Amino acid sequence: MVNEGDPVPDVAMAGPEGKAISPHDFRGQKLVLYFYPKDDTSGCTAEAQAFTALAEDFEKAGTWVIGISKDDAKSHAKFTSKYGLKVSLASDPDGSVCEAFGTWVEKSIYGRKYMGIERATFLVDRDGVVKKVWRKVKVTGHAEEVLEAARELG
Repeated sequence: MVNEGDPVPDVAMAGPEGKAISPHDFRGQKLVLYFYPKDDTSGCTAEAQAFTALAEDFEKAGTWVIGISKDDAKSHAKFTSKYGLKVSLASDPDGSVCEAFGTWVEKSIYGRKYMGIERATFLVDRDGVVKKVWRKVKVTGHAEEVLEAARELG
């Protein structure tokens, strides 16, 4: 599990167009990694749209934003196109990135337990150190809170 003050894990994931990327590729820049359960579901769509609405502000703050789920590149492309998303989406098909960050957790719905992605966000500074962690994220107002924290990093 990744906590504030930890170095960001050097894990590989499939970025846009299936190109392999790692948080270490963004050294020298601020980075937001937000984990979400599934493309094109109500909460995940609202979260992606909120980050998209602030995409220019994140860019002005010198901060990359990447959403991560277990969906494949084809699903991400469809999701991005359908909603005109302006944030990058990365795939973690084997769950290794979720495991490294501690976002693959036991969940429960109507008494049924299952494993899934916890909605969580990590803000990484230019030196590759995790400066802020949000777990069990509620979508409303979250992107704005993350943007403010990114601005405060300078």
